[in-house]
Amino acid sequence: MQKPIVAIIGKPNVGKSTFFNYLAGKRISIVEDTPGVTRDRIYAETNWRGKNFTIIDTGGIETETNDIILSQMREQANLAISMADVIIFLTDAKQGVTAQDQEIALMLKKSKKPIVLVCNKADNFEKDKNAIYEFYNLGLGTPFPISATNAIGIGDVLDEIYKYFPEKDDKEAEEKIIKVAIIGKPNVGKSSLVNKIVGENRTIVSNIAGTTRDAIDTYFENEHGKYILIDTAGIRKKSKINERIEKFSIMRSLLAVERADVCLLMIDATSGITDQDAKIAGEAHEAGKGIIIVVNKWDALEKETGTLEKYKKEIYQKLAYLSYAPTIFISAKTGQRVEKLFNMINEVAKQNELRISTSVLNQVINEAIAIVQPPTDKGKRLKIFYGTQVSTKPPTFVIFVNDKSLFHFSYERYLSNQIRKEFGLQGTPIRIISREKGEKEMSKKGQPQADSEK
Repeated sequence: MQKPIVAIIGKPNVGKSTFFNYLAGKRISIVEDTPGVTRDRIYAETNWRGKNFTIIDTGGIETETNDIILSQMREQANLAISMADVIIFLTDAKQGVTAQDQEIALMLKKSKKPIVLVCNKADNFEKDKNAIYEFYNLGLGTPFPISATNAIGIGDVLDEIYKYFPEKDDKEAEEKIIKVAIIGKPNVGKSSLVNKIVGENRTIVSNIAGTTRDAIDTYFENEHGKYILIDTAGIRKKSKINERIEKFSIMRSLLAVERADVCLLMIDATSGITDQDAKIAGEAHEAGKGIIIVVNKWDALEKETGTLEKYKKEIYQKLAYLSYAPTIFISAKTGQRVEKLFNMINEVAKQNELRISTSVLNQVINEAIAIVQPPTDKGKRLKIFYGTQVSTKPPTFVIFVNDKSLFHFSYERYLSNQIRKEFGLQGTPIRIISREKGEKEMSKKGQPQADSEK
């Protein structure tokens, strides 16, 4: 059974994102005292009285506007309303009922969905509770005064929306869902790719760089599997980051990388690979994520014989540390080769969580040692006793040696290449940690592994 969906709707700057973040239990939506900061639909999972449900934060609804972005924000809010099982209509208790509130109330009534009217910014209950009586004039039932900032009155709101949830929740078996973060510098077509995949205007798309400010989660299912697509704000150069809001977006993009199983690094074919692409790719690589290099706008590039191979060679020259990452050339606009992405995503996710038995791993290590002897330094030779895999995502191996100082980077890279040669590990970085005998085996997070993992 699908989790109930609760949409938070209201005009700009009434505290929707603050309320959303409180329910989500973490700072997901950008909170800034600037109307129009939240643009796309933001999702989070939360729980009340043992019931799991999904909440959607939306951009503020401007009832009359000719601004392209604001009009698309209104369209996004309408989509959220159509998806929702319950709607929270958030208003500002201090402002009182405005003409915008009245128009939004009329729009919500037409949806025929359960509506819970909430009056935010009632920071002083004794003083503000009388001010909310005028909200009865909206014809949406009893208004609930709250202070999202001070977490006052929110339990009453949750109790009210709980009434509209189905009584029974059939627990489904845990399903394999691959989280895919779409990363890249601004305006390379990340949102366009998400929209092409899901077949709707899921995120705002325009030719204004920086349109997507939040990381947006979209659940998607097809014959290849089940996915959560995370569309991220473009990561700009630090020199171009002037707004506090922009800084929040970059932080959120990097957190999106952390949450992902696979990152699609999108590159604009018409502008080539930039230093900024390398910076973004490095973030995903260092985070140990599965990576696919997606060259977008391939249809817009003038081509001749050998263009593709030449372009691919240039990619791996500039992104040498991503030699393990597969590359695909697509057009998010026309859909060219987009369908082929899913098999690649599935394979890279599988490789990123691959586990190799200790016996098989040591067989490969011993064969590698027989081919190329470990190095010596001042007459002392590196001895490799054995290796074991301690974690996945990415595959991480501990190699026990006689002296860590002898385990040079060049030989570590050689062993990495031999492991890749034997097991593939396409699309995923691998980690090798050297330990001297007697040291605790450590995971990539620095925690001792259980005996069974040794």
